[in-house]
Amino acid sequence: MKKVTLAMLVIAPLTLINSSFVSAAQSNDTKQIIQKQPEHGISVSNAKREIALELSRQYIQILPTLQSDINRYNLTVNAEQVLQSSGVATKALHKSEQAIRSAKGLSTRSAQSSAFMRVENPNIVQFRLADASMLSDWQQGVLPLFAFEPAGNDKDWANIEAYDVDGNIQLLDVYQLPDRPVFVVELDKQQTVHEGLAVMREILAQNGDSAKPLKSVHLQRSASRTADKPISTTVINQISLQDDQEPWISGAAEVYAIVNGVNPSRDEPVLDIIEMPYLDYAEKEYYPNQVVIHWERYRWAAADMILMEHDDGTNYKELATALLSAAETILKSIPDPEVQGFAIVATITNGILKALPDAWFTNDDDFVDAYYTLQEGETYTNHSGSGGNARATFTPLVIDPR
Repeated sequence: MKKVTLAMLVIAPLTLINSSFVSAAQSNDTKQIIQKQPEHGISVSNAKREIALELSRQYIQILPTLQSDINRYNLTVNAEQVLQSSGVATKALHKSEQAIRSAKGLSTRSAQSSAFMRVENPNIVQFRLADASMLSDWQQGVLPLFAFEPAGNDKDWANIEAYDVDGNIQLLDVYQLPDRPVFVVELDKQQTVHEGLAVMREILAQNGDSAKPLKSVHLQRSASRTADKPISTTVINQISLQDDQEPWISGAAEVYAIVNGVNPSRDEPVLDIIEMPYLDYAEKEYYPNQVVIHWERYRWAAADMILMEHDDGTNYKELATALLSAAETILKSIPDPEVQGFAIVATITNGILKALPDAWFTNDDDFVDAYYTLQEGETYTNHSGSGGNARATFTPLVIDPR
């Protein structure tokens, strides 16, 4: 993804109208909600380091399973399945995965599925052959390396650590694809984001109805069909992201959106979390036709959208808490929201962005872009985000009751 800095954000003119209502002290206090938290990225990185080292030591045992599962159509395998199929003990993997789940604010407990059995949380660690160009050499017997994505901003990475089959450390270039096969120990981004966004929705829901996922909003049939009303929505028909030089180890992206506005019936922020699992790679057009805004949930028929990308260091519990606190702080600071009207929405968005650590605006694995003042009934064709990274087409869609 293209790196975006705060200086690149083109703030809508309406934002300036409300700037006097937001004090610097409030913004700084909200930002500290995240910044005072432990550096979870280090914990996740260390857990992946331990798995990579163990993988290198067990390579001979797991090789047959890897050979049967890795091919030109599939470069990724589930870590636990590989180890279990190879007869390798998975206790160390489970310990590392629990540490990762804890650091990311995900559930570490088994889920009760019936009175007779418990279902474990899905395994979120996987092994990926870094690039399809490595497949032939690996299949011909070239011994691979076992790497993991470092913590922090990729601009600060000096190198990529990897282990050979003897457990020795090898240092790889950050941007130059290695000339030998490399297996990357990584998180299953789609599963991690799916669970993480569920955590965020649960926390946001504690503030009322503000986090109901759009996919769970159903048409409620009344006793009388005449009481049913059309549902006004906005659909994202096309979207693409720009790109610049990215580390080879990062793999596909996992993007999600935060739609924010003001509750139509009370002075409270509304934050909807939207999964966008299809948005994997930059410089590629996607045509999801996905409903992203239900207008009955937003006052003044206006909302903003922030695009975010999964980051290994994100703790979803802390992120949701920080976003909600920022939005509430901004809204409470405005004496009379009705006087300002929908210009308030942009002010809330800016408060949310200010609550995020500065580093998130220079790391492509965090903040992607923002859309200010999307309005009900409007069509936006090839509409650029404020940072110039995203380009999308939004169209209105009215869903008639059956």
